[in-house]
Amino acid sequence: MKKVWLLGFGFFSISITWSLYNAFVPFFLEKYVHSVALISFMMTIDNYFALFLQPWIGNRSDRTVSRYGRRMPYLLIGMPLAAVLTMLIPFHTGLFTLLLFMMLMNLAMSLYRSPTVALMPDITPDKQRTKANGLINFMGGIGSILAFGVGSFLYKASPALPFIVAGLITLLCLFIVSQFIKEERDGVNKEAGLGSEEVTGLSGDSQRSGNIPRVKPTRISLKKQLDRTTVWLLAAIFFWFVAYQGVETLFTLYGKHHLGLSEQAASFSLTFFSLAFVVFAIPSGWLGGRFGKKKMIVTGVCGLTAVFALVGFAENLLVLRILLLVGGMFWACININSYPYVVATGTEESIGTRTGMYYLVSSLAAITSPPLLGLMIDLTDYSILFYAAAVSMAIALLCLFLMKGRSKLN
Repeated sequence: MKKVWLLGFGFFSISITWSLYNAFVPFFLEKYVHSVALISFMMTIDNYFALFLQPWIGNRSDRTVSRYGRRMPYLLIGMPLAAVLTMLIPFHTGLFTLLLFMMLMNLAMSLYRSPTVALMPDITPDKQRTKANGLINFMGGIGSILAFGVGSFLYKASPALPFIVAGLITLLCLFIVSQFIKEERDGVNKEAGLGSEEVTGLSGDSQRSGNIPRVKPTRISLKKQLDRTTVWLLAAIFFWFVAYQGVETLFTLYGKHHLGLSEQAASFSLTFFSLAFVVFAIPSGWLGGRFGKKKMIVTGVCGLTAVFALVGFAENLLVLRILLLVGGMFWACININSYPYVVATGTEESIGTRTGMYYLVSSLAAITSPPLLGLMIDLTDYSILFYAAAVSMAIALLCLFLMKGRSKLN
């Protein structure tokens, strides 16, 4: 678990960067673009990169052989680039440079997100993965709290400050992860990805020393990973991310224009959702290990559906923040257990590939959701946001019920 905590700094940097990006970049875009649908479309640039790059990079990392391991080379390249480009975003000189910095920053983030996530199951035994996912998401949740809480005050002082701090934190987190996580030493499945002939053909000296020769791992077929259980699970993930991504991307504009909140108060309100997620991250991982991942996910989807429906009626700031607190707990039930659930539907050799599939559908949802919900807002008003999110969560619940049951996954 010590290694999982250290790996959590990678998730911490990803979470704090994306949270700041989603909270404050819409305000930059609003200066040049007046359509909510168009702003929402521009905010999905990262997901277009993720849609194509992350499945390929996840699959590629399964087969990467280097002195640094399978995943670490992608972190060593992507994280410094992302840090610099994050710091450049608030220094744009117009819409063109803003979009340029956004695209380059998102490209850099896509280089290392899947490999970072895949490191968790690489260094964690199967039975401990829901607990481990709770720990690393606890770290990620702290990043979101800092982004929405501290970031909102930094933004008030200077719009550039949150992005500069996020870039420096990313560099610090890279140093921690690269110094303390060594894949060859810490991996629990060192033979994953090696063909059977390659493993059994090791020399006696290699077997006694415990060193696996650097041979090219077996290619993993994406198509063969898509059995019925996986397909319906990925469909459910798509629909709950349609709800979540749409709300996260458009909430600050919703608070400003529908509830009449200041930009600071709107972004700070999201802290309550993130705070509840952090508090319940570790317990939800433990509950998933105790009662089953699917049961916890179903509980979370049912609860968050109800919360989103009720937020649509909330006109009082206190009521809104209480609902966001409750919603964060239900989101923890979903998010903490879903990734280990996806990994559990495949083999140890396909961890990176299935990580890429997970981010493929979540990115597809993030591409679809903000522009669609933004268009609905343009055609009606901001009140439609949470009602549409509740409907999407209900569809995700239906997909879960259509999954073919498998005892080891329940």
